[in-house]
Amino acid sequence: MMIHSNALQYVLDQYGVSAEPDQITPFGTGLINCTWKVNSITGTYILQRINTNVFKSPERIDHNLSLIKTYLSESNPEYIFAGPTVTLDGRISVAHNDEVYRVQPFISGSYTLDSVTSAGQAYQAAKQFAKFSRLLKDLKTDNFAYPLENFHNLDLRVTQFNKALENAQEERITLATSEIHKVKNYMDIAFRYNQIVEEKLIPLRIIHHDTKISNVLFDHNDNGLCVIDLDTVMPGFFISDVGDMMRTYLSESTEEEQDFDMITVRKEVFNQICRGYLEEMGEEMTAVERELFLYSGRFMIYMQAVRFLTDFLNGDVYYPIKYPLHNLKRAGNQIKLLQRYMDLELEFI
Repeated sequence: MMIHSNALQYVLDQYGVSAEPDQITPFGTGLINCTWKVNSITGTYILQRINTNVFKSPERIDHNLSLIKTYLSESNPEYIFAGPTVTLDGRISVAHNDEVYRVQPFISGSYTLDSVTSAGQAYQAAKQFAKFSRLLKDLKTDNFAYPLENFHNLDLRVTQFNKALENAQEERITLATSEIHKVKNYMDIAFRYNQIVEEKLIPLRIIHHDTKISNVLFDHNDNGLCVIDLDTVMPGFFISDVGDMMRTYLSESTEEEQDFDMITVRKEVFNQICRGYLEEMGEEMTAVERELFLYSGRFMIYMQAVRFLTDFLNGDVYYPIKYPLHNLKRAGNQIKLLQRYMDLELEFI
């Protein structure tokens, strides 16, 4: 994650930030953008190089963040908005040598987590993601850009799966027979999503779209402060945010676990996700949204299983792998998580 010193100096100069090269250190565990912490005489900052292979139109991110920053500064100025610093001439990002950078203030006294180790952490995170959407509920979704088109479009993911199945090598189809059967068995989850979209059963909202625990800042009393990593903020359905918390918080095992007997769901974490989110957003949600609250977990877990399996059938062209059956194992992992989640759901139906 090295930056050429000339590029570094050029970028920081645009923001009026002065720092020596040894005051720049790699920061965080994010996999998409490269991130550094900058200590300078003018303050402490986060510097990021945006991955334009993923975010091909970073100006869309700038547009959305500008809308949110302006709105929150007027409607809820007390909210800690982990948004960008503008350059001396009013820009959010800086392009240099075919790369795009941005700077934002570092929020002192804060820390992040890599995994959920307690139900209380899940509660605090769920409150913060719900609060973020609640505070933005009056913003018109039509004014927002889409940094990632079709990001959580399950219908598209199923279409890609079917195409991959048609074109896959026979050897891969044979290896994935069990997982293919299970994905087809749960296709009712995709049918329900199509009904939600086609019949406009629930409203579009401004949501985060990437609700892993590392995207929440905590204070040293373990209270949630705000949400961060706002590149994926755009219009979407609440099921994306709630579902991603269910997918990534419930099991102590990650999607990399190969021993599927280790994949369990923690009921107390589930309860606290529900409690935290509904405390903040419950009164704003429609009756149908509340009915779909449990469905959100099925939606996101199933979609990730489909995506991993599709990539395996396509020859592992999207997700990096560390061994030959890596994406197939990931798909099986998520299918097992889906089964465990649906077992838990039965207790609440």
